[in-house]
Amino acid sequence: MSKPSVRQWGLESIVAGLRESREQLHRTRHPRGIRELPSRDAICRIVAGLRAAMFPTHYGAPDLTDESVDYYVGHTLESTLRLLSEQIRRALPFLSEHADSPSAELDKRAFEIARELGAQLPAIRALLVSDIQAAYAGDPAAQHITEILLCYPGVFAMMHHRLAHALYRLGVPLLARFINEIAHSATGIDIHPGAQIAASFFIDHGTGVVIGETAIIGERVRVYQAVTLGAKSFPADGDGTLVKGNARHPIVEDDVVIYAGATILGRVTIGRGSVIGGNVWLTHSVPPGSSVAQGKIREGERDEKP
Repeated sequence: MSKPSVRQWGLESIVAGLRESREQLHRTRHPRGIRELPSRDAICRIVAGLRAAMFPTHYGAPDLTDESVDYYVGHTLESTLRLLSEQIRRALPFLSEHADSPSAELDKRAFEIARELGAQLPAIRALLVSDIQAAYAGDPAAQHITEILLCYPGVFAMMHHRLAHALYRLGVPLLARFINEIAHSATGIDIHPGAQIAASFFIDHGTGVVIGETAIIGERVRVYQAVTLGAKSFPADGDGTLVKGNARHPIVEDDVVIYAGATILGRVTIGRGSVIGGNVWLTHSVPPGSSVAQGKIREGERDEKP
C-alpha cells in the first residue's frame, strides 16, 4: 500500500521572496533600523489601567469598597505607569533628539514623562468630568452619569484624547497617536492628539467625526456625527514634500454648536455662540452669534434647530 504524498508549501521560495521584499524592494523599516516597537496590546492595557484609576467604580474591580478603593487605585497606577514608562522608552528613539541617546538616558527620560503624566491625572479627570456633564446636559436621552460613562462613544473617544493630548504635549507623539487610533477604531471618531479641546466638550452620536491636528476648540462646544474640522489645503516645499506643523485647521470658539455632516476647512474662526447647520460646507470665518445654514449666514441669530 503506497504512502500518501507529503504536501509541500514551498516555504523556501516564499520566505526568500518576503526577505527580498522586506530588505530590498519594499522596505518599511525605520531608517535607523529600530526593531523594539511600542506594543498596541500594552497601550490598550495602559489606557484601561489609567481609566480604572480615574473612574474606579465604573471601570475598576467590581467589589471595591470605601476602604479598598484607594489601595486599588494606587496599585493600579503603579503597575500601569511602570508599563507606560517602558512603552515611552520604546517610542523615544523615533524622535530625532533621541536618535543616539544611550539606554540609561532613555530609561530616565521615559520614567520622568510617565511620572509627569501620572501627576496630571487629577486635572485630566476634571476635564473628563466636564465632558460627561456636558453630555448629560446636552442629550435629553441620557438617563444618568453611569450610562454616559459606560455607553457613550464620544466620552470613550475623549478619554483617549485627553490622555493622548497630555502625552503629545510631553513629547511622545507616537504613543499619543497610538492611543487615539485605538479609540478611532472602536468609535469611528478620529481626533488627532495635537488638537486642543477645552472643557465641557460633547460629541453626540459621534460616528464619522474628524478633528485635525491644529484645531483649537473652546469651552462648551457640541458637535454631532460626521462633522469634519479639517484642512483646506496642504502646502508643499520645493521638492514636493508636504510642509508639516502649519496651523491649518479651524478655531471653534466657546458655546458653538455644529450639527451633523458639517464640514469646516482651513484656519478659519467660528465665532463664539454660533450655530453651524447640518451638511454646511464652510471655508471662511463667521462672526460671533452667527447661524449658518446651507451656506447662508445670519449674524446674531442663533437657531438651535437649523
